[in-house]
Amino acid sequence: MTDDSFREFVEIRYADLVRTAYLLTGSRHSAEDLVQSALMRAMRRWRQVNDPMAYVRRIMVNERVSLWHRFGSREFLAGVTGAWRLHADRGRGADVADGVVVRDEVLTALHSLPPRMRAVLVLRYWEDLSEAQIADTLGCSIGTVKSQTSRGLTRLRAVLPASSAEPVTTNGEV
Repeated sequence: MTDDSFREFVEIRYADLVRTAYLLTGSRHSAEDLVQSALMRAMRRWRQVNDPMAYVRRIMVNERVSLWHRFGSREFLAGVTGAWRLHADRGRGADVADGVVVRDEVLTALHSLPPRMRAVLVLRYWEDLSEAQIADTLGCSIGTVKSQTSRGLTRLRAVLPASSAEPVTTNGEV
């Protein structure tokens, strides 16, 4: 692949990469940093890369998991505030604000998961990768992907209210 192909890849896939990174990090700034770091690493070996999106995704996941291991004990995540109870008790039809609240609750719950479990769920349900593709990306077995998916969904169901379990349409935006 040529240098022009790298530039073209970045122009076409940058927004997709930032969205995925946001789900992995929980912060727009951290997501952009993660993507930039991953692209810098990918650029060094660009001519040897066969599947650029999978390669950059794997770099992002590995980088995020590595960062979490180094600094994870210092990171504190806020719990769900209980705003969902107000939404459930009102009995009104859903509006834009309710959708924002639900999305925030889902993202907060997602970021309470360990990084590898979060990565499996993001790659499975956001990136729509198969279990085999996820296993290849993370360098683990398909059985590990299945167990991490099951445990992750169980944990999300335990902390999310029933109203958040319904799909939230984000039109590909985070």
